[in-house]
Amino acid sequence: MTTTTVHLVRHGEVHNPERILYGRLPGYRLSDRGQQMASLVGEHLAESDIALVRSSPMLRAQQTAAPIAGPHGLENAIDQRLIESGNHFEGQRMGYGEAKLSDPRNWRRFANPFRPSWGEPYREQVARVVSAIHDARAAAEGHEAVLVLHQLPIWVTRLSAEGKPLFHDPRRRQCGLCSVTSFRFVGPHLAAVDYAEPAAALYAGAVDATGGTLT
Repeated sequence: MTTTTVHLVRHGEVHNPERILYGRLPGYRLSDRGQQMASLVGEHLAESDIALVRSSPMLRAQQTAAPIAGPHGLENAIDQRLIESGNHFEGQRMGYGEAKLSDPRNWRRFANPFRPSWGEPYREQVARVVSAIHDARAAAEGHEAVLVLHQLPIWVTRLSAEGKPLFHDPRRRQCGLCSVTSFRFVGPHLAAVDYAEPAAALYAGAVDATGGTLT
């Protein structure tokens, strides 16, 4: 049967000096280091048999997709299903206590961490990303496809594919900046999930989506 690989690429570091949980807010671009990360993941995939590149509509994802698509003579296409997860704390400075559990105004947001109650349900994220993956697999059958999106949707999709609970400790996600989580299919069936970090050399001091540092 035909083998097809769909790579889920997380975007690079974002210019975010105020440490805002930017989520779906428009205009957040890659930092200079994020652009370097995108170049590295583009180099990592340059020799792969890439037949299509699609990304989240967020600027940071589109900027990450550009150096991946370019070497293959492709144009990035926007797929709304790849958008960042919704979060009720979007726009807040997460590293400075605005979303703290001790604030009674936030209690209803933390009522059900298994769903989670503070944002888009994990299962809804998995459903839309899986739909995008299978469409990309069908369109690139026998070749490889790249989908550029965001950490949480990638991670819960991987957990689901591996038959693991979707509830997790965010500090333990294996989904670094510009990482590549690859879903390999034989026919329509998932055969393996692989992981690579082509931009790992640039991680020291890099800032993730919540304002924390990645080491």
